[in-house]
Amino acid sequence: MRPVIPYVTAALLFGLGVYGVLRRRNAVLVLMSVELMLNAVNLILVTADTTARAVLPHSGQVFALFVIVLAAAEIGVGLAIVLQLYRLRATVAVDDVPLTEPAESSQPVGGREPATAGRDGEAGR
Repeated sequence: MRPVIPYVTAALLFGLGVYGVLRRRNAVLVLMSVELMLNAVNLILVTADTTARAVLPHSGQVFALFVIVLAAAEIGVGLAIVLQLYRLRATVAVDDVPLTEPAESSQPVGGREPATAGRDGEAGR
């Protein structure tokens, strides 16, 4: 087997994934683009394992298995974040996500007033 074809296919998949991450605004499509990039890496690992004689046998396939497990965990956490984002903002557009809290918000997280210190240094109730 000529290793050029899988390497070129992997490069095209990875380039398509990078394009999707940089250009898409939908968070679900960004996650799918990351999966494309991980699959391209898997293709390279398995192709390199079959074409090059490594010191450790089947090491590329073992690394590909670890990448698949990592991708499954990433998709689980990523979809949970996207669902929570949709619940809070009613959109999954990446551009609409604020990266910092607004400065004018004086209400603490949890909705309670902070405990104030009394005259003798004890916390107020």
